[in-house]
Amino acid sequence: MKYKLVAIDMDGTLLNSKNEVSSRTKLAIDMAKSKGVHVVLSTGRILKSALAYSKSLNLKSPIIACNGAIMVDESEKIIYKSPIEKNLVEKIVNMAKKRDIYYHFYDESKFYSHTKVEEVLKFYNEGSSKSNIDFHLFGSIHELMEKNINVYKFLFVDNNNSKLNSLREELNSLGNISTSSSWSNNIEAMSLNVSKGEALRQLCKSLDIDSKEVIAIGDSENDLSMLEFAGLGVSMKNGDKNVKINADYVTDTNDNDGVAKVIEKFVLEQEMKI
Repeated sequence: MKYKLVAIDMDGTLLNSKNEVSSRTKLAIDMAKSKGVHVVLSTGRILKSALAYSKSLNLKSPIIACNGAIMVDESEKIIYKSPIEKNLVEKIVNMAKKRDIYYHFYDESKFYSHTKVEEVLKFYNEGSSKSNIDFHLFGSIHELMEKNINVYKFLFVDNNNSKLNSLREELNSLGNISTSSSWSNNIEAMSLNVSKGEALRQLCKSLDIDSKEVIAIGDSENDLSMLEFAGLGVSMKNGDKNVKINADYVTDTNDNDGVAKVIEKFVLEQEMKI
């Protein structure tokens, strides 16, 4: 099979434990690009962060961000967006507040929260591609929403799984919200029917690429939809158990060039020993 597009998750997949892209992975991506293959970042991260990494890799390809809630083309022009309904944002904030669960949410370039957590800022601004994400600390969610911002994704973090599960059940009961997870201690909320898989489907339609010609690589629940869409769905060795079970192929870990090894084997059709 000649693959024409490779969609790659970022955290736990493309990025190693230091939030960096290895030299071997960079080389594999460059070689895939030279063959005319589209290399697409597909991430739960805020768009601005994904753009920073895309530029550092000189991808010049579309980007799927916020789990598919927003997508830009190679010129960074928004080609698809599906923000959460504004009348639901305040309800969602109140759900988290009553459970005392940390949350923040994203627009295109800024994240908003009721409290400042240095670890979150460090996460986005460390590694080889510092994103310089703008942070906005707000008091009143009602006043903030009057400014007519787009909210593409909520991220909730708590080490108490029962609290998170309770929140997820209530979020799902809203009817117009989809939920997923990218780590054992978080829940993500987007607009209904938003997923990486749906965004990838729309992108492939616009590029006239069949799903069979797509490789998707990921490690977490929020990657399952794109792995299911792709002709070759790949899980990282460090991925969630359910992701590995549902994948067509399991590659090495994110700290051992797992993404590079997929590209080498299935796109470049060679086994590289480095």
